[in-house]
Amino acid sequence: MPPPLLLLAVLVVAAARPGCEFDGSLAATCVDLQLRTCSDAAYNHTTFPTPLQHRSWEAVEASSEYILLSILHQLLEGQCNPDLRLLGCAVLAPRCEGGRVRRPCRHVCEGLREACQPAFDAIDMAWPYFLDCHRYFKREDEGCYDPLEKLRGGLEADEALPSGLPPTFIRFSHHSYAQMARVLRRTATRCAHVARTYSIGRSFDGRDLLVIEFSSRPGQHELMEPEVKLIGNIHGNEVAGREMLIYLTQYLCSEYLLGNPRIQRLLNTTRIHLLPSMNPDGYEVAAAEGAGYNGWTSGRQNAQNLDLNRNFPDLTSEYYQLAGTRGVRSDHIPIPEHYWWGKVAPETKAIMKWMQTIPFVLSASLHGGDLVVSYPFDFSKHPQEENMFSPTPDEKMFKLLSRAYAEVHPMMMDRSENRCGGNFLKRGSIINGADWYSFTGGMSDFNYLYTNCFEITVELGCVKFPPEEALYTIWQHNKESLLNFVETVHRGIKGVVTDKYGKPVKNARILVKGIRHDITTAPDGDYWRLLPPGTHIVIAQAPGYARVIKKVIIPARMKRAGRVDFILQPLGVGPKNFLPGLRRTGPHDPLGGASPLGEGMEPNPDPLRARRQPSAGGSKPWWWSYFTSLSSHRPRWLLKY
Repeated sequence: MPPPLLLLAVLVVAAARPGCEFDGSLAATCVDLQLRTCSDAAYNHTTFPTPLQHRSWEAVEASSEYILLSILHQLLEGQCNPDLRLLGCAVLAPRCEGGRVRRPCRHVCEGLREACQPAFDAIDMAWPYFLDCHRYFKREDEGCYDPLEKLRGGLEADEALPSGLPPTFIRFSHHSYAQMARVLRRTATRCAHVARTYSIGRSFDGRDLLVIEFSSRPGQHELMEPEVKLIGNIHGNEVAGREMLIYLTQYLCSEYLLGNPRIQRLLNTTRIHLLPSMNPDGYEVAAAEGAGYNGWTSGRQNAQNLDLNRNFPDLTSEYYQLAGTRGVRSDHIPIPEHYWWGKVAPETKAIMKWMQTIPFVLSASLHGGDLVVSYPFDFSKHPQEENMFSPTPDEKMFKLLSRAYAEVHPMMMDRSENRCGGNFLKRGSIINGADWYSFTGGMSDFNYLYTNCFEITVELGCVKFPPEEALYTIWQHNKESLLNFVETVHRGIKGVVTDKYGKPVKNARILVKGIRHDITTAPDGDYWRLLPPGTHIVIAQAPGYARVIKKVIIPARMKRAGRVDFILQPLGVGPKNFLPGLRRTGPHDPLGGASPLGEGMEPNPDPLRARRQPSAGGSKPWWWSYFTSLSSHRPRWLLKY
């Protein structure tokens, strides 16, 4: 064989074997990093040849590896983004400093693979060969670097408070994402014995959905301590709620440290979770226009152009169908399988997983655009009717919760017909959502029908992006309402359901006669049932046990939930004495948590994965067409079959 052909054959064989060894310790010539997909990497210089033996920018950009990084956020629906992209850039365009190549850290790769492998499995894609943690990455003692350092770098440094101001000082200004994260983390550090921060997931553009929690034991669910969540900025251009929760975190911390008895009692008896921004990507779009100049919809949606408050499963339609059937449960409705066939935002999925992880009792979503408190149902019983009163079985309790916010808000009670939201004055500034306007896929309806949680929606004002000078006044108007609302979680009854040996019974049902909406016990057997004043017949039951019935009286001005425990006795031989429908089967839920129906459900496979796997005939996965349409290279290394 002539030498040129022999050389060509060697090159072909090398190209067909992904993963050639790359020695990062050799001297190299550093050149400017010119890849658009890697423009936000933590370094500015790279070198050729790359670990994958690419010798020019053209070769890198034409490679299937680079194409994969460019579309990975779409394939994985925002999961592990931008982490995986930056990790891949560290291999496709290695870091070059001082004439030497630096390799990324192995432990970063391994941690990311553990976290992101399920996302690849869900679309039936093999882990990319060039992210082999042992071949292309180094140990820390070998002088590696963290390719994700830039993601955290802007959030770690703290901002010094203006000189001479006490730590209790609250800056009433708009907060960028990095500023918000710093305030939350600084506050959690100040009140470390009662606060912590944690992330429930990432936005589509890769920003942490950061939560700060206040509790006497942060990070732990305490027996019979109710859980409350407050969520702001679900629409990115509605920013007042975002700022109110940032201010509330600082207020709770400072007042607790100052010995405020009300705040100390609240934090010692309640576990409070504050998510100031559910849509940080949309906020960036709105903030770029600035306060006072923001359009009615600019930044409303997330980075996928999805309205997050229309993106939750529509369980209300199914509720209306079930409500007319006797003996069938119309609460804790499973998510329909067809829901997962559409676009589900990572922010939406993160909230749903969060709700499965923590037994929330009460919630509020803070919006802007009007001045009113609305409550479920938000979707009309007759979809063609735009304004139709559509109450839940807990209509009385939802009215009580809504009034707890509205009646201590000075502007919501302002009798001026010219004020924002004046058309709600005769209703007491509260309204049933569907009676206002009907929409499907809302977060409040989903809370009520999928979990034990009661959620209201608070519209904080007619200006969605208020000017900075208005923020202090808005805080003064809403501070007492926020506190008063959180305190209402202690209305009703609470207790523990156990068997005769004292063992907790999880997923037992708590029924209230006359209210066709059951709640279930948490894994520790504890429960909370929000109830309006009056006399109620309460029933506890679980499969395999005899039901227990108790009569309870809720006083009109109750400020602490009454303790009502149940001890269930096992059934003997004979028919099981519990209502039909408890083991009603339905589509499985791919969120990865326990089924909302509790007992009797099988492990839940991911319908997306089942849909996307190759057929028995050996056809390629659905994503294969991306590569065949964009490049002549066929990345068979991504195929599992």
